Amino acid sequence: MTATTHAVPTTRTPDDAALPDSATLRRYRRTADYLAAAMIYLRGNHLLREPLRREHLKPRLLGHWGTCPGITYLYSGLNRLVRRTGQRTLLVTGPGHGAPAVHANLWLEGTHQDHDPALSRDGRGLARLVDGFSWPGGFPSHLSPEVPGVIHEGGELGYALSTAFGAAMDNPDLLVACLVGDGEAETGPTAASWHGSKYLDPVTGGVVLPVLHRNGYKISSPTVFGTMDDEEVIAYLAGAGWSPLLVDVESTDDPDALLSATLDRAHEEITAVQTSYRQGSATPSRPVWPMIVLRSPKGWGAPEHDVDGTPLAGTFHAHQVPLDDVHDDPAQLRLLERWLRSYRPEELFDEAGRPRSDVVSVPPSGELRLGSVPEANGGRLLRPLPLPPVEEHAVDVPEPGGATVGATPVLGSWLADLVRRTEASRDFRVVCPDELVSNKLGAILDVTDRAYTWPVDEYAEHLGRGGRVLEVLSEHLCQGWLEGYLLTGRHGLFPCYEAFASIVDSMVNQYAKFLKMSAEVPWREPVASLNYLLTSEGWRQEHNGYSHQGPGFINNLLTKKASVSRVHLPPDANTLLVTMRRCLETRDRINLVVAGKQPGPQWLDLPAAERHCRAGAGVWEWACHDGNGAANPAEPDVVLACAGNIPTTEVLAAAWLLRRQAPDLRVRVVNVVDLLSLSPRDRHPHGMSDTDFTRCFGTDVPVVFGFHGYPSAVHDVLHGRGVSDRVHVHGYLEEGTTTTPFDLLVSNRMSRYDLAADAVTRATGWSSAGGELAESLAGDRDRLRRYAYREGADAPEFTEWRWSA
Repeated sequence: MTATTHAVPTTRTPDDAALPDSATLRRYRRTADYLAAAMIYLRGNHLLREPLRREHLKPRLLGHWGTCPGITYLYSGLNRLVRRTGQRTLLVTGPGHGAPAVHANLWLEGTHQDHDPALSRDGRGLARLVDGFSWPGGFPSHLSPEVPGVIHEGGELGYALSTAFGAAMDNPDLLVACLVGDGEAETGPTAASWHGSKYLDPVTGGVVLPVLHRNGYKISSPTVFGTMDDEEVIAYLAGAGWSPLLVDVESTDDPDALLSATLDRAHEEITAVQTSYRQGSATPSRPVWPMIVLRSPKGWGAPEHDVDGTPLAGTFHAHQVPLDDVHDDPAQLRLLERWLRSYRPEELFDEAGRPRSDVVSVPPSGELRLGSVPEANGGRLLRPLPLPPVEEHAVDVPEPGGATVGATPVLGSWLADLVRRTEASRDFRVVCPDELVSNKLGAILDVTDRAYTWPVDEYAEHLGRGGRVLEVLSEHLCQGWLEGYLLTGRHGLFPCYEAFASIVDSMVNQYAKFLKMSAEVPWREPVASLNYLLTSEGWRQEHNGYSHQGPGFINNLLTKKASVSRVHLPPDANTLLVTMRRCLETRDRINLVVAGKQPGPQWLDLPAAERHCRAGAGVWEWACHDGNGAANPAEPDVVLACAGNIPTTEVLAAAWLLRRQAPDLRVRVVNVVDLLSLSPRDRHPHGMSDTDFTRCFGTDVPVVFGFHGYPSAVHDVLHGRGVSDRVHVHGYLEEGTTTTPFDLLVSNRMSRYDLAADAVTRATGWSSAGGELAESLAGDRDRLRRYAYREGADAPEFTEWRWSA
């Protein structure tokens, strides 16, 4: 892509109407602040047309006032900037509990009415807005998918800035303003996110304008950034690569003019950087973007003191509900009325409850409104991926076990083809915590680089501007970047070491809630699914040991709504190809795929892999034995089931052992590639029918199940099947160290010998004869374990085993 392709946009159309002056902006802020306070307190008498009484109050006072005035201050300033420049702007609001302010601004700009005519800009719509906040059946207390313009779940702090960077990537005409609360700025994810500018390409990407809101306090104590003086804060942010601009509302008699001038300057600096890179007039050594440090009092506009002299405005007492005893304290009620009347609502609304014309003239129009920018409903912009045919990358498997390859290297070749096919559209990215090559996906780097904007003097490979791989040693940043990228209408993949995916457990919790609620909002269009590829899995982490053994991310996904979560455990390369193609085609899902990277036996050719993945689980007839040499016994003595690449190999090896040492034992082998296919169909849409489940697992047959993760995950998905007393799961038991693969399997009772011994002792009619064979199998297991302890490597009997009928 040439530099001139991304010249500074000339299509921005400024609003032709006169820009609002400071007096108009102050009236606009008074209106929005009044509405925000009313949302927290009122259920009637919304415009104070009569004296305020207890019956006008909501029975439960919920909400966070402290950040609301600052949000509106920035919102009004951005309105003016967009009006002046025509700059398409998305606002990401980190202090998501300041939702009343966002609702007020959305109502004033008319976006709320566009999505819900009941929220009309008149007295009736005002009442609906105020009454509906933090009310059953109304809006929640924080920002959520029901709120237009929102791509960041407001229930947890720390991720706004990384989400903003994800939204800006490959969006060259977009400015993403990100409000970061100073309490939020104490979080680890936010601290790492300041480095996001080093990954944002000025040519192919948009820009993030962070606004650090220093109001000095969190819920009950000062913030770290609040205790730092201006010089310290500016030095800290400058050291992270920013050009900080200070806005202190208490340093001026005209805060609106100050913010307007600062935003204008920031926009000029942004345009200068973009021009220098995109037009090639100069190539700075590194792009240094502006940001704003905004200092305003906590709860700006609230009473200075409570009735008992407790300070409110400018302290943490204004964080949530500054006057919280108004139902029972008449003095507090009178103080609340004085506070609300200080905004002079009679000057801001006409007799019909409509906001005055000068107030509603402040926001821009159409899709330039902050709540209506198309990227905030990214499904509208989403295009299907040009997925490569898997046939061109599939492994030739002449017979089960007849090929040996690593699954992720095969997938890496397919993904490289996908990256190549999306070079023009630039709507697919890979985010990874410094593990792409380690996870054997290095083929992707043959067609693109790791993205990095700042110059690097030291030795580096596959690193440079324009790269479509984002590698940073922070799972939090990868998660936030990908969320922002997906929610603004693009596609992506998150490969990660399995043990460390749980670092983003709470982030995926929030994102699952976002997707769940989005599906219930009629105007939200589906977005591309969030796809995890977890490899470097624990069963082969002998190099790193116990710290790198942790399959718990599966368990976390299983707690999510059935409409959202999917868990796939492809046993070989062809099933991985089919699974990943399927995941990248889905919408509004969180797809978890766990696969191995080391060379291993391949079980299914591509047509068989297609059928198997479509079913989710199935009997592998070629591995079954009916005791007389024939395959696929109609009624087995025991079922050997497996899910995951290493458990699949161990289960097949166990079946192989039993075929030779217990030739009369009837064994059925079942492989599960879609874990949630085990669920009853009324619990999960991927669940097998009762008929298909019985075809796999029988009716009264004991099942010995070799599972990739914690055994509890299988029992969880089987709940409701009525089979818990006959399914015996072997899985990871939190036993491990830096040891050989066989020793690790034995430590967790997951070796082929443990599985075979369990199967033969539980098999119908084999309790007596099975005990003797189980002892013999245990002896073989212990012999191989002693070999590993003596030689420091596993015995050829284990490493060179191959399937044969």
